[in-house]
Amino acid sequence: MLSAKSLFQQILDNDESFRLFCSIAASGEAQGGWENARIAALVPEGHSELVPKVARHGADEDKHGRIFQALLRKRGLEPMEVPEDVDYTMLLEGLGIGLAHERLRGSQRLTEDDVLEYLAHSRVTEQRASEEMVMLRKLFGDREDVGRAVKMISSDEDSHLAYCNEELLRLARAGHGPRIRELLHRSALAEVRVYRDVSLGVMSRMGRVLGWSRPKAALLALGIHGRYVYERLGGWRRMVRLRMPRHRNALGEPASAAPEFA
Repeated sequence: MLSAKSLFQQILDNDESFRLFCSIAASGEAQGGWENARIAALVPEGHSELVPKVARHGADEDKHGRIFQALLRKRGLEPMEVPEDVDYTMLLEGLGIGLAHERLRGSQRLTEDDVLEYLAHSRVTEQRASEEMVMLRKLFGDREDVGRAVKMISSDEDSHLAYCNEELLRLARAGHGPRIRELLHRSALAEVRVYRDVSLGVMSRMGRVLGWSRPKAALLALGIHGRYVYERLGGWRRMVRLRMPRHRNALGEPASAAPEFA
């Protein structure tokens, strides 16, 4: 039977597919850590209250990257270079979503609209990250080799999503509602397209590594396309809803000093 659990079980049990999975995850988290660190350094003066929260966001992402690297080391594996066609962050940037890396490498302060762009982009991508980690936590939270890492990262992603919702609602009350809605809609529609393309690229590579049959690979591709159709027709709306989270001020404190583990 083809299920999410059996699929990920195969990926986690094979060294080469595990290496690809962790390398992609570590690269994405490291990029997120760098982006947030640069944004924290460039936040405009009128939004200085965001600086420690953005910095905390970046510190968490860096931590996640180190955790995925540690999971590789535990298996005696080296990270691999991430193919361009499955680089989620850079593909989104290529569609004009989020703040361009070239801009973040500079020293010019961000504008208020840049802050809105950052938060809207983060709200959409953190929705995806939170959902994926909830799934992995349910499937493998009790697995000895990856369970503790999955639980830690999942908790952090939930906090990131809560933070984005709360900050966007605050800015919407300050009069930025129409612009926030525009940015959220544009980011969500681009994200579901990129997520489809990355999923197809990753599963194609996993299929070659794991020797999946053509019918199995075709069925998985069909499922990815089916999810995209659902999201494009309306599923994307969950990514743009703003609700005050139960966990308020989720990133308002410095990063935890709790030990990292994998």
